[in-house]
Amino acid sequence: MNLSELRALLEQHGLQLTKSLGQNFLHDGNQLRRIVALAEVHPGDKILEVGPGLGALTSHLLAAGCEVLAIEKDTRLAAVLRERCQGKPLTIELGDAVRVLRERPPDWAGWKLVANLPYSVASPILVDLALAPTPPERMVVTVQLEVARRLAASPDTADYGLLSLLVQARFRPGEWFRIPEQSFYPPPRVVSACLRLDRRSKPVVAEAVLPVYRKLVKCAFSQRRKKMIKLLRNLWPLPVLEAFYAREALREDIRAEKVTLDQFARLAEHLAATERETDA
Repeated sequence: MNLSELRALLEQHGLQLTKSLGQNFLHDGNQLRRIVALAEVHPGDKILEVGPGLGALTSHLLAAGCEVLAIEKDTRLAAVLRERCQGKPLTIELGDAVRVLRERPPDWAGWKLVANLPYSVASPILVDLALAPTPPERMVVTVQLEVARRLAASPDTADYGLLSLLVQARFRPGEWFRIPEQSFYPPPRVVSACLRLDRRSKPVVAEAVLPVYRKLVKCAFSQRRKKMIKLLRNLWPLPVLEAFYAREALREDIRAEKVTLDQFARLAEHLAATERETDA
C-alpha cells in the first residue's frame, strides 16, 4: 500500500485520523519489507500485531504465509481491515491493546510480535510481553527512536534504565534501523526506529525472582542520581544490602546506571532468598 492508495482508502471510507490514538500509518513498501525481513517470518508463523491500522504491515505478513492476530482499538479501521483481508488467516480483536493483552492467557510460546506499535503504549506492551510466563520468541517493533535506544541500552549510558532492565531480563536486543518520518502518513513529529528483540534461551532472571527483580530495578532508578544503596535501604535491611555489595565488590556510592543486568539479577536472587528466610 503506497501513499496514494492509503489516501484513497481513507477517502473511500470517509475516515479521518485521530491524533489521540497516535494514528501515523507506515506506507513505505521498502520499510515494510525491511521489517518483515528482520522478523524472519515463515509460512505458518503465528504473529501478534498491535495497531494494524489499515493493514499495510498486515498484508505483508499474510503474503508471507503467516497467521495474524491483530489488536485494533479503532472500530472504523478494524472494519476496513476485515473487509480488505477477507478469507485470509487474520483474527481481529477490538479494544485497548494493553487491556486486551492483560486479559488474555499469558502464553505466547511459538508467537512473534511484529508491529508498528502505538507509541503511547509501546513500553507497557513490551514489558508485559517480555515478562509473561511464556514470552514470544521474537519481538520486532517500530517505536520512537528514544525508546529503541532504551531497549538496547548498556550500563553506564544515559539511555540505560528501568525499561532496559525489564525487557533485557528475558530478551536480547539485536539489529535496528531508523525509519524516516516521510515513510508515515501523516509524518510523526518524532524519529522512529525498528528494533529486533530475541528471547534468551535462558532468562537472566528466574520466574520466581521476577517480583523482587521488578521492585528492585524500579526502586533503583526512582532517583537515578542518588546512590543506589540509599534508595534500596528503604525497602530492604541495610546489612543485607551491604553483604551483597561486599560480595560483588561494589562501591557503596555506586548509582544504578553503573550496575549491570547480571548484577541486578544476582541482587534480586539475594534479596528473594533473604525474604524467604525471614518468612520461614
